[in-house]
Amino acid sequence: MSPLTPATRQLVDLMGTVPRGPKRDGLFALWLTVRVIEGFDPPNPLPDRASRRRVGLLERRLSSLSLPPALRRGLALAIGILKQEGQPPDPAALMGQLIGPTRDGLGTEAAEALQKAARGRR
Repeated sequence: MSPLTPATRQLVDLMGTVPRGPKRDGLFALWLTVRVIEGFDPPNPLPDRASRRRVGLLERRLSSLSLPPALRRGLALAIGILKQEGQPPDPAALMGQLIGPTRDGLGTEAAEALQKAARGRR
């Protein structure tokens, strides 16, 4: 398992400050999704089989969480992109697409963490 990046560390810290409920579940779902997206990074991407397996496991885990509607839609779109065959997704662009739904569903702190992560990948 790879160490936490600054973005995932910030999401973990936010999870510790939020009471249980959809917002905390949303932070957890976002953290899981960012970890999977980071596995597609060009320097050391995961093999195709491992990536497909991680995306499938992510999709299954997110289905049981209570998420804010905007975030649920954004994560469903991200999973759809991750499941596409052929060209691997651009992690920075995919994280950038999640900033709006994250801001709507979880607030500015989580969106800023995601925005920093996206900028760091470009």
